[in-house]
Amino acid sequence: MKFFQRLGRSIMLPVAVLPVAAILSGISYWISSAAGANVVSTFLGAAGGALLDNMPLLFAVGVSIGMANKTDGTSALAGLVSWLSITTLLSPANVQGLMGIDAIEDVNPAFGKVQNVFVGIIAGLIGAWCYNRFKDTKLPDALSFFSGKRSVAIVTAGLSLVVAVVLLFVWPVVYGGLVWFGEWISTLGPFGAGLYGFFNRLLIPTGLHHALNSVFWFDVAGINDLTNFLNGANGDGVYGVTGQYMAGFFPVMMFGLPGAALAMYLTADSKRKKVTYGIMLSGAVASFFVGVTEPLEFSFMFVAPWLYLVHAIFTGISVGIAAMLPTRLGFGFSGGFIDMVLQWMNPLAQNPWILLLMGVAWFFIYFFTFSFLIKRFNLK
Repeated sequence: MKFFQRLGRSIMLPVAVLPVAAILSGISYWISSAAGANVVSTFLGAAGGALLDNMPLLFAVGVSIGMANKTDGTSALAGLVSWLSITTLLSPANVQGLMGIDAIEDVNPAFGKVQNVFVGIIAGLIGAWCYNRFKDTKLPDALSFFSGKRSVAIVTAGLSLVVAVVLLFVWPVVYGGLVWFGEWISTLGPFGAGLYGFFNRLLIPTGLHHALNSVFWFDVAGINDLTNFLNGANGDGVYGVTGQYMAGFFPVMMFGLPGAALAMYLTADSKRKKVTYGIMLSGAVASFFVGVTEPLEFSFMFVAPWLYLVHAIFTGISVGIAAMLPTRLGFGFSGGFIDMVLQWMNPLAQNPWILLLMGVAWFFIYFFTFSFLIKRFNLK
């Protein structure tokens, strides 16, 4: 548990910059949807996307710094070296050459998703371990230039090559298994939708939720829930069906997680309340308005994993209930207030007001559940 708590504190370093990036991206999306693409929306979108799109890289650096025995830029460099080594070697173009594949289109699609949080955390842990282990290494006089901290990046690169070779064979199996699993639960109706919601949140710490999302939101298995919804009456969507794999996220993202944030703030140690307030408020704002939940989720998923399991269960219940009820709504960015407003009048939107009632209920469920569990089990 101490390892995960330390990992959780390490992750807070990159997470601290995400709420502002999420809000900038959301405002950009709002402006472009209402007035078309323009200079302002492009500028804000690029500013927010610069961080959100590179979140795995931020994790690699942040985890490497946080897990090092001593705060040192050398560990950050080691995390970056590991990330670049692994993701470059496993890029589709390089995999094509390594495996002797004729066309890049034939490369396993798993390698197109190798730049994820899971690999970022692995790279960070590799960088931190190499720093802790080799920062004081003494080499013969002829190689003395590479002694000490200068040896860390070299060793990190070598170890990362080994990890990349392992992932070359393991990663497609993991990715393919998730896609197969998603195709199976899509046959289970509302219960399957609930399972999807549960595993969607459960996989967030690894970044592998994108593989699962591709089954339900896009055309991997013929569901195409997100694309069909956004196309409205001009697409292949079906009123009362399309949107069932997205609607249940709105109550959790807009209301449930902010309720959890309030609970974590009110139960925080009095000496830590000011710091907790800043983290929880910015995270709640990002979750409510934009639907970017990582700033809040990463603030407790490793420090208090049981709370995160409860959150995943609640998300699954919300998605399952929404799929059973006569309510459908989709999003282009995420399940926040901005997307709710933009998609409210979509021809495929069905009784979106029900999601607001669900949201109020989830706010209190999250608040009281998190408050009780934190106090009962003295969770940090």
